[in-house]
Amino acid sequence: MDGQAAKPLLLLLVAWASWPIFVGSLALEADRLHPVVLLPGYGCSQLDARLTGEFDPASAASSCGGGVLEGKKGWFRLWNNRTALQEDPALLPCYAELLRLVYDPAGGDYRNVPGVETRVVAFGTTRGFGSDDPASKNGCMGKLVQALEAVGYTEGENLFGAPYDFRYAPAPPGQANREFSCFLSRLTALVEHASERNGGMPVILVTHSLGGINADAFLRGSPLSWRRRFVKHFVMASTGAGGGVFLLRFGSSTSPPTDPLSFANTTRSFASAFSALPSPRVFGDAPLVVTRARNYSAHDIPEYLRAVGFSGDEVARYVTRVLPVTLGFGAPAVPMTCVNGVGTPTPETLVYWDGDFGGQPDEVVYGDGDGGVNVASMLALNVLIGADPVQDYFKSRLFRNTSHVGVISDDFALERLVSEVLEANRAIV
Repeated sequence: MDGQAAKPLLLLLVAWASWPIFVGSLALEADRLHPVVLLPGYGCSQLDARLTGEFDPASAASSCGGGVLEGKKGWFRLWNNRTALQEDPALLPCYAELLRLVYDPAGGDYRNVPGVETRVVAFGTTRGFGSDDPASKNGCMGKLVQALEAVGYTEGENLFGAPYDFRYAPAPPGQANREFSCFLSRLTALVEHASERNGGMPVILVTHSLGGINADAFLRGSPLSWRRRFVKHFVMASTGAGGGVFLLRFGSSTSPPTDPLSFANTTRSFASAFSALPSPRVFGDAPLVVTRARNYSAHDIPEYLRAVGFSGDEVARYVTRVLPVTLGFGAPAVPMTCVNGVGTPTPETLVYWDGDFGGQPDEVVYGDGDGGVNVASMLALNVLIGADPVQDYFKSRLFRNTSHVGVISDDFALERLVSEVLEANRAIV
């Protein structure tokens, strides 16, 4: 660690020792706080839908027949609308159908199913995070927003949100990617707006989980001069450099059965379905999936996807569209702090003795991590980002006994995460 990195770390340790005083002093100087833009994790952005004349609920393949969509005129909440699903369970398979994406081979891009239009709710604010289910708020930055407001941040003035359609994902340069490109354009405009509204001060990006992958792609794809002008710091929480092994469990959903995302055909259709699979740069030849017949490492993921039941076209899209982005994850060339939880049992190896990938694994070997991201993926940040010559400032913090969501919801970890944001305000790098 160089001298520039050591000085902010010393200030951080002092801040931890006197948290209430530290917070109080900064809260009195709210006009000096750099604006913050938040990017939430997977599934934390609300989506509206609208049906056009092209949508045919009466078709034999549709789950939306029998009048289940009666009264849905104009825009309606598609995700995450737990209230409507609890009141009318018949909507569940229909909403799962409406959330699906299809891949257009002619255009080389993903889009909604025919007759369905979607939009992200309340872009630019944090009101588009979470859902009407209070239980999901904390996992979608709800407590983080409150904590930032407690130290002087104000929604719409120096605190902004960048919800995104989590079904889409970054793609390599030159490949069609209309929806995600539109998000990047809106995020660029939002960052510039936040800076302009705050006297030209550069922005602090704070992300969680998948939001970190998207923010890294955003920064690496932006001109270096623009990054240096508009981005003061990048605080990335619960994101490793190489994904997580648990995402290889395609045969068993981690979503509750009352969730549209519990439908495998829905989530498998997403462009983001493969975004956080284990990276060969991080996991190498280690066996991640074990059967009697053979083992699969991160290098073998194309073969594993075929064995799980993905089509040849889907596997080809992983190889040509997703893998280059995974391998390209790296230094954003702006000051960066990575915050992750450790001490939670995290799947490290999945065992399917008979090669039956359609259900739960016969055995799961656990290692360290946050329950989703493996510690190997976290430690790789030091090499793939921290050791890159273009990365002038980098710091990685590991919070003990903290889960993937706990980093942004447990009081113990949340206090430290906010202190990192405050430290980013003060740091001169």
